[in-house]
Amino acid sequence: MLLRAPAKLNLCLYLGPTREDGLHELCSLFEPLGLADLIEVTPAERDEVVCPGVEGENLAARALAGLRERGWEHEPLRVEIEKRVPVAAGLGGGSGDAAAILRLAAGEVADLSQLAAELGADVPSQLRPSLALVRGAGELVEPLPDPAEHAAVLLPGGGGLATAAVFAECDRLGLGRSAAELEELAGRLRQAAGSGASPLGYPELLVNDLEPAARSLRPDVGDALDALRDAGAPLALLSGSGPTAVGVFPDLAAAAAAAERLDTDEAIVCAAGRAKLAP
Repeated sequence: MLLRAPAKLNLCLYLGPTREDGLHELCSLFEPLGLADLIEVTPAERDEVVCPGVEGENLAARALAGLRERGWEHEPLRVEIEKRVPVAAGLGGGSGDAAAILRLAAGEVADLSQLAAELGADVPSQLRPSLALVRGAGELVEPLPDPAEHAAVLLPGGGGLATAAVFAECDRLGLGRSAAELEELAGRLRQAAGSGASPLGYPELLVNDLEPAARSLRPDVGDALDALRDAGAPLALLSGSGPTAVGVFPDLAAAAAAAERLDTDEAIVCAAGRAKLAP
């Protein structure tokens, strides 16, 4: 069986107060990208998760173990992940892989959403990748209508920026908004995105509060955003905790033309807004 685990793009990310569990309240719009990891699942003598080029345990292995702990009796599986989504790049690659494994047990294991939340803040939204308003620390997911056509150019910057480090830098810089402001922003995002408009129709709402912290840790983030604007991006933003800079374009042709102007092998051109879960 071959599966796709789409990357996710944070079209915006508003940072709220710190909760009692140490996590921050968030308000974000997530959408899937055409860029995806490929996952091959085959029968095996014992469960095994292999991800060439990525050291250490990954979320997909934890997801499979979590299913077993909840009584999933499917035959043992070998899971081999072909990483196409850059690692530690703010694109939710590991979360998407974990969600793809959880989808194998859909209808067979109760409370997959709870298990997804235990695995990580980005995993619940990736159980059914779609445009969604995401609240809480990522566990509250409100699906929205598919957006109008648009595409993205990604500049991953080599990845390697840890989410925890970015949030710690946000705290050091004193960044964040009140709960009341998050609630007001959620309403505005729901109204703007709920019409099925392209994100290019409401750019004033597409702000990432983590950007100052990411730029503090990785000044090259600013250079990448400037390069995308110079290449003609109507909207340039940071995805998640970075360091991936993203240019949003009206269609794939415009995105591809901009990538040529960037003149770098790093640029990734992909469709945005709709998920493809099978090859």
